[in-house]
Order: sequence, then structure tokens, then C-alpha cells
Amino acid sequence: MDKIHMKQLSFYGYHGVFPEERKLGQRFMVDVTLMLDLSAAALNDELTASIDYGDVYARIRDIVEGKPHQLVEALTNTIMEELFAAYERLQACTVVVTKPDPPIPGHYQSVAVEMTRQRDDT
Repeated sequence: MDKIHMKQLSFYGYHGVFPEERKLGQRFMVDVTLMLDLSAAALNDELTASIDYGDVYARIRDIVEGKPHQLVEALTNTIMEELFAAYERLQACTVVVTKPDPPIPGHYQSVAVEMTRQRDDT
């Protein structure tokens, strides 16, 4: 299956379990892999045969910068559901939401949740 990759989409959101996360907010990074047949887009050079990356970005931005979720899992699932609802061509999708600065003690680069679904799963 063909893939469109969008990496390190950066947003500021107010998601988290702790009150200070929901008050102060923090950065979130989103990686998306959209899986669909791109043969018509490749042959016809027509955007209508693919998925508009700008539209994908705007939809994800509206979710991450919108209504707060307690869990990154719920945020990731919301993104996934929106993408399947918006794009009939989409056959499968992987969404990774990374929280670079979660309020947990220790030394680490980040924490992330990754979900992969196929259209039949939704």
C-alpha cells in the first residue's frame, strides 16, 4: 500500500491528567502515516486523487489545539477517528502523538502513543 508521511507536526495544547498541564499547556508533536492507493494521483497528477496534506495538518491542529483530553491515548484516537471520517480514500493510518515534556521525574527524551488502524477497524 502507498503511504503519505507527515512528520513532527508541532502544536501547543492543554492535554493531561494534572491541573497544571491543563492550565499551562505544553508542546505536542504528531507524526501521521496515511495509507491509500496513490496510483491515480501519480498517473493523473491531480490532488483530487490523493489527500491534501494542508487539510490534514489543519484538522490535526484543530484537534490538538482544541478541546483538552486527559490522556494522550484519547487525543491520538480522536485524530485517528477524524482522519477516517474526513478521507474516504484512506485505507489505514498510523498516528504517533509525542509529549516531549511530560511532568514525570527522570531522564528521557519524550513519551509517545502510537496507534495503527485499518478502515475495517473503525
